[in-house]
Amino acid sequence: MTVPPSPDPACLVRPDCVHRDAYVSREVFELESRRFFGATWNFVAHESQLPQPGSYVTLDLAGRPLLVLREGDGRIGVFYNRCAHKGTKLYTDEAGHAGRVLRCPYHAWTYRLDGSPLGVPLRKDYDLQALSRCEAGQGLTRVGAVAEHRGFVFVRLDAQGIGFNDYFGEALQWIDNMVDRSPTGRLKVAGGIVRNVMRCNWKMYLENVNDTVHPVSTHESAGKSAKAQWEEGGTTATGAILPMAVEQLLPFASGYEFFDGMDAVVYPHGHSALGVSFSTHSNYAQPPGYEEALVAAHGEARTREILDRAPQNTVLYPSIAIKGAPLVMRVIRPLAADRTLVEAWSFHPEGAPDLLLERAVSYNRLVFSPMSILAHDDVHLFESVQQGLQSDGNPWVSMHRGFDPAELTSTTARRCKGTSELLMRNQFRAWRTFMITTEAA
Repeated sequence: MTVPPSPDPACLVRPDCVHRDAYVSREVFELESRRFFGATWNFVAHESQLPQPGSYVTLDLAGRPLLVLREGDGRIGVFYNRCAHKGTKLYTDEAGHAGRVLRCPYHAWTYRLDGSPLGVPLRKDYDLQALSRCEAGQGLTRVGAVAEHRGFVFVRLDAQGIGFNDYFGEALQWIDNMVDRSPTGRLKVAGGIVRNVMRCNWKMYLENVNDTVHPVSTHESAGKSAKAQWEEGGTTATGAILPMAVEQLLPFASGYEFFDGMDAVVYPHGHSALGVSFSTHSNYAQPPGYEEALVAAHGEARTREILDRAPQNTVLYPSIAIKGAPLVMRVIRPLAADRTLVEAWSFHPEGAPDLLLERAVSYNRLVFSPMSILAHDDVHLFESVQQGLQSDGNPWVSMHRGFDPAELTSTTARRCKGTSELLMRNQFRAWRTFMITTEAA
């Protein structure tokens, strides 16, 4: 096959394969940093991180430093984390409390909690009328748009574009499923955030979140070890209580038939839910009194809907992958064409037993931590793929598994087998669409 004229994004995605430049090209990464991440909605913070006015968190989103702040009136604002004077980052700590005033550490320019200018040193030496008219005198710059859903805060960097609800649509139900595991309908970030920088493209990681074929081979040793430890203990009788680590690792010993049958649903704009029939999390034991507390809060029907639906992974493309059980979330932050930061978050559901937080922290440690017995398998292969794609050979990456031409014209949610690569194709079609339409705009 001939190599397309890189880095034209329109030529990089075909119905059943993707060109390697989508992963390895620095030019493509620079384009998607401006176009794709400017046009899509990305997660930036959770409300529990911002308990009072002046509370803030910082992050970098596709090369833009952002400041997420609880403003004086209680709403959450998102600004570019740069002083209007010379561009200095106002805050470099991961999180903190600014007090009643934002203050630049360089020249001590100050701003109110709504970003408006407050004061500058040596004020009498400025032409105040000229300063107030120029860009530097306008205060901090807000991002294009901010939206909040059940405590999860998202931004669209571009001022104009697709609306929040139109972008996520039905996929928001999976945030609801996670939040409603709290009897009060509130979650809190707890247990620390585990971070891992990988030398691979961010799209490669998000593909793997939906790849159920790889565990059989990639994680074979971990699954077999968990199974062997449990069987050697002689406590495999029906009804025996699994230790938490075994409960979380044993399903990785499952075969292709198990993963094929868990089924998945893809939604427009790259979102998906994997494991809608069952998953490796379906059989977690509920702590005493927990189900009763949910019934009292949400009713019997909603409780059954919450507890009976524990997908393997739900992706709100392109920034987060969540698990309602065990209440964990991964946040994907692109750093370069070949470097990605992945964060593993744990949540405590307000009003629920502490065991649920313990289970979340345990899962992040066992499966997503850089020191886990599973993540090192994945990271080794991600980085191997990143290196391999830069070598000579076929420039196209196959995504043919489960391909159906009818999916090309589908504009609604579509169900498929758990092992289908439709989930990956769905992501790349969304990527291509936003890359092209943003360029046209």
